[in-house]
Order: sequence, then structure tokens, then C-alpha cells
Amino acid sequence: MLETGLTHTSSLTVTEALTAKAMGSGDMPVLATPAMMALMENAAMLAVSPELPEGSTTVGGHIESSHLKPTPLGVEVKAEATLTKVDGRKLYFTVKAMQGDAVIGEGTHLRFIVDREKFMSKL
Repeated sequence: MLETGLTHTSSLTVTEALTAKAMGSGDMPVLATPAMMALMENAAMLAVSPELPEGSTTVGGHIESSHLKPTPLGVEVKAEATLTKVDGRKLYFTVKAMQGDAVIGEGTHLRFIVDREKFMSKL
């Protein structure tokens, strides 16, 4: 059963492929905002996945985040997601990205619980 307070931390090291220049979201060799937000989504997905019914997963529905500080190549970034509300199939999270002790991004994220087969049959 899903209960508020579930949390997970995901991490990555900034590589060329994760820079704003490589991803096309900017022209600088720093962590791209889309890469930071994907890490936040990954943490949210993993926070709840062990508690989901067989055959279910979650998909992102909305994410809103600041990006407060640039992160250079080779630096580790961690993203933490905490489940704050469960409303049927809707799961609400707070998300935060950190470079060491510094917050580099924070926001909220909404995910939906879906049946894998039904979801894929809509393609």
C-alpha cells in the first residue's frame, strides 16, 4: 500500500551527454535542466515502484522545478523525491536536486499509476 513519506534518492555524474549543449537546451557545458528533471522523475518512480501492484508502473504527468545553480562536468548530482499525497491513481511528490550540500533545483512532481499492458496498448 502506498503511503506518504516514501522516498528515494537517485544520482548521476555530469557527462558531456548530459550537458545543456549536448541536449540542445542551452549552449554551455553544464548539467542540462532536462537531465536534472529526469533524475528527479527517476527518484520519484523508484520511491514507489516496490509498493505497486503486479503489472503496474507509474508515468510522469507534470513536473515543475527551479534550476538554481550550474553544475560542471564530472560532478555528482543527487535527486531526492518524497511522496507527499496519494489521490487514487495520482501520486504527488516534492523533488529536490543537490550538488553536495547545495540545492540546485527543487519543485513538485505528479505521477500516475498505470497498468503496463493497458498503457502500451494505447500506442
